[in-house]
Amino acid sequence: MTQKPAHPQNMQGYPRRFTLMLAGEDVLDEQGSNQARQGLPHERFLLGDKVPLAPVLLLSQSSQHVDPNLEIACLQPVHLHATRDHLILMGQNQIGLTEAESTQLLNAALPLLTEDFGHELLFHNQYYWFIPAGPFSKLASYSVEQAHGRNVDWWMPHDIDEQGVAKRWRKLQNEIQMLWHIDSVNEARQENGLPSINSIWISGIGKLSDVQAPLAVTQAKHIFGQHPLLSGLAKVCDIPFNANASIEQFTNAFAWVNNPEILWPQLITQLLNKQLDELLIIDFLGGKIRERIFTMRDIQKKSWMFWKKPRILSWNDLIQS
Repeated sequence: MTQKPAHPQNMQGYPRRFTLMLAGEDVLDEQGSNQARQGLPHERFLLGDKVPLAPVLLLSQSSQHVDPNLEIACLQPVHLHATRDHLILMGQNQIGLTEAESTQLLNAALPLLTEDFGHELLFHNQYYWFIPAGPFSKLASYSVEQAHGRNVDWWMPHDIDEQGVAKRWRKLQNEIQMLWHIDSVNEARQENGLPSINSIWISGIGKLSDVQAPLAVTQAKHIFGQHPLLSGLAKVCDIPFNANASIEQFTNAFAWVNNPEILWPQLITQLLNKQLDELLIIDFLGGKIRERIFTMRDIQKKSWMFWKKPRILSWNDLIQS
């Protein structure tokens, strides 16, 4: 196994490569500020340090044109779970929100949103609402995926270089919380033993022109993955996208998939059959990008006992190394 940066994959003479990215966990800011950086490591890798999630997610959710210079915010209805001394943000896959519930809650909050943001909504669906960021464009925020399961005090939006923006957001957030507290949606959910939708979350503020995709993505011939961030990024880069990886399109493809271990036997087979020359595995050890290239020699460990079959590198070997 060798460690080296990715090289262009769309030029004649370069190896046939499959790139597989694994999601990363966040770490405290390296500057010692006791504040986590905006964006999970893989979000920063895919989009750049400004992590403009909202406009990329908007592209993935709709077919409308997105102004590359428009600052956009992503809003999501969420549940904040109360413990003895703090609140914990629950992930959206834990709250069982329906499309009808989402629409009703949005309609209740819409007058407040359009007044404070100074804009009409761009698009909405069951889980995501998008709006021009307006006065909140300078707000530092964290995605639900980064903040869920944790004390929200740590992950609440904060000011960057303009004081008072976070305070203005908290005021709007509190007004919507009070509005939703008495909404019939939450009355019905509580009767059915479901967590109430008791808050609204803002994240991903940015513009498409801020996207800085890595070469591993921009030079891919195909992009595979289930996360909507990938389908939006594929549109930004004008690269064919499929949710599920197709073995016929592995050559020079980029993938970030659920359960990546399922792909491992197919990738091993393609290496052994010389349909691929190498695998580039990208992960985020300690929050920092790590790139490892595996060739057939790396995944097929020969024993000094020549009569024994070579041992094939397992998925567990890979992720534990």
